[in-house]
Amino acid sequence: MGEPDPGNTAGATAIAAQFVRARSEGVALAEFPGTIPATLEAAYRVQEAAIVLLPDAIVGWKVGYIAPELREPGGDERLVGPIFARRLSSDFVGTVEFPVFAGGFAAVEAELAFRLRADAPRGQTQWTVDEALALAGDLHVGIETAGSPLRTINDLGPRVVVSDFGNNAGMLLGPAIEGWRTLPAPLLSCQTYVDGRLVGEVLVDTLATGPLVALAFALSRCARNGRPLRAGDIVTTGALTGIHEIAAGQRAHVDFGAFGRIDCRAVDARSWAQARGVA
Repeated sequence: MGEPDPGNTAGATAIAAQFVRARSEGVALAEFPGTIPATLEAAYRVQEAAIVLLPDAIVGWKVGYIAPELREPGGDERLVGPIFARRLSSDFVGTVEFPVFAGGFAAVEAELAFRLRADAPRGQTQWTVDEALALAGDLHVGIETAGSPLRTINDLGPRVVVSDFGNNAGMLLGPAIEGWRTLPAPLLSCQTYVDGRLVGEVLVDTLATGPLVALAFALSRCARNGRPLRAGDIVTTGALTGIHEIAAGQRAHVDFGAFGRIDCRAVDARSWAQARGVA
């Protein structure tokens, strides 16, 4: 018998089941569990099968960037992955812990995240930046805790990233930015630190060429996937300072200047889940 093939429903489900099992048990995968999808559409079939298998509610979506050399001809410039309720942390005080897979991939990414004020109309599968702006409610600072049981997920490319929930392992949602629609440029500064060492920084001048483009993409792609966005959904819009790898026991913090600071610590996924009774 050959490897599971994501080109058919049974194969997509078999691949998804192995990712979900590894995530639930907090263990690593040595290799992609089947044949790598030949297209992004096939990869989203694996993602959808995994969503169905995982007993948790979706509270939002992460958006990631696809490097030009890795895109399909005429294909998407970005990708999406679900954020689940049990992996969302908000209203925390002090240092918040988040799980990482021993032997897998883990990183922290400084983010700006929109919360939608209303449901996206059903049937609309293409969104402009202006339409996305009209649907946006609050804008938050935050940290995406990127992660996968598969250590080589990014090396294997966007179809593998899409297959495993977009390489998302959680979201640390920080405070909302008051008056974000009328802020003068530059909107904010952002510095990311791992174990006290500066690993990335950026000045954000505008939302129009990055975050709002990502929001419009998420609205479009999720609608095409049959999961139009809903009121209250959180959409992260891309790594502001880059993707910064982290291991269990390490600490990170992101300083958003006048808009706050988030401190976090990576812990082993197995002990994190056991302590909370979470699978």
